[in-house]
Parts: sequence; structure tokens; C-alpha cells
Amino acid sequence: MNSISVRALLVRGMLAGLLAGAAAFLVAYVLGESKVDAAIAIEEAASAGHDHGEDAPVSRALQATAGLGTGVLLYGVALGGIAALVFCFALGRIGRFSPRATAVLVATGLFVTVTLVPFFKYPANPPAVGDPETAGKRTALYLLMIALGLLLAVAAGILGKRLARSLGTWNATVAAAAAFVAAIGLSYAFLPPVNEVPADFPATLIWQFRLASLAIQATLWAVFGVAFAALAQRVLVPAPAARGRETAQPAG
Repeated sequence: MNSISVRALLVRGMLAGLLAGAAAFLVAYVLGESKVDAAIAIEEAASAGHDHGEDAPVSRALQATAGLGTGVLLYGVALGGIAALVFCFALGRIGRFSPRATAVLVATGLFVTVTLVPFFKYPANPPAVGDPETAGKRTALYLLMIALGLLLAVAAGILGKRLARSLGTWNATVAAAAAFVAAIGLSYAFLPPVNEVPADFPATLIWQFRLASLAIQATLWAVFGVAFAALAQRVLVPAPAARGRETAQPAG
């Protein structure tokens, strides 16, 4: 793969990420914003009678529309670019798959390592949940869980390729996946837990907020995987008619 192909795939990855961000914004607005409003109402009711200081510089309506849309779109573009670079590295190294299949596998792997692995250890919480003084610690633990997921996924891939020589592709894949799950389980056991949910906070609201958060991420990666798979296939495997025009010789 030359530098022109990498640049073309990077641009298309960012475009696919923009499309995925737009879809994720719709899901976030429909499923998530009502849960955020409910959590804010609980927080305001709990702090009624206390001095809140100055009003927020950005209204809640603007946060739920333009602010949310801008953040999710930028997030999608950034992840799309990073995923495109991961695709360029993975193509031909994880198996003899087509560009389309490789793109889907990369998107699925990133969803598992970047979203699911940290989610089951440190799930998202709505406003009014969590001590502001421990925000830095919680953020560091979440990022550490993402880094561990990525490193362990790479290690599992290397292990699977080495075992394939003696066990075969299927058995090696199963063994590598089992090793990955076991390593993630050990990480869950050794990393400190975070439980700062107030005793009187509605458990249903937390559960709904976390499901909405997971749905947003699933939408983002699913749309990106489908869109980027189609774009990458068109870049790296041109249509037969286009190949015929490129190789045709001019008439004498």
C-alpha cells in the first residue's frame, strides 16, 4: 500500500466517521438526552435551597442540540481517522481477507476493545453520580482500561497467528480469544472498582442511561464499519469496468 492509498483511506475513514457521528447524534438525542434531563432534575432537587452561584454560560437547550452535535461529530471524525490508520496496518496482516471484510473486522475489534471492555468495568454514569474530586482518578482508570484492552487485543492477535501453525486457524482463533477474555478478567479483578452512586439515586435511570450510552457507541461503530467497508473496497479494489478503462490501449 503506497502513501496515496493511505491518504485516500484516511480521508474516507474521516468521512465515514462523520456519517457515523451524525447517526450517533440522532441516537444520543433521542435516547440519551431525556435521561440526562432526568438526572439533572434529581441533582437540582437534592441541592434545592443552596447557592448555585452564577448561571451556566451555555443553556441546557444549546448543550443538548448544537453542543452535543458538534462534540459527537468531531468524535466520530477523529475515531474514523484513527480506525482508518488501524485498517491500513491490519490489511493483510490479520488474514487473507478482502478490504471490505478487514474494515468490518477492524471496526468490530475497536468496538470491543475501546467500548465494551472499559464499559463492563467502568460504565457511564449520568449527572449527579460521582464525586467531582475523583473525576481525574476515574478518567485515568477508564483510559487505562482502554489501553489494556488494545494491548491485550494485539497480544491475542500475535498469539493466534503463532498458534495457527500448529493448531490450525480455527483452534488458534478460539485459543487466542479465550486468552484475551481471561486476561481482561484478570484486569477487572486487579483494577480498583469505582462505586459512587448515591444510595437514593434511581437504579432504573442509571440502567437506562448506560444502555443509551452503549447504544450510541454501537451505532457509531456499526455505521462506520459499514460505510468505511464500502469506501475502502472501492479504493483498493476498483470495479472491473474501471480497471478495463485503465488498462485499455489507445487506438493507433
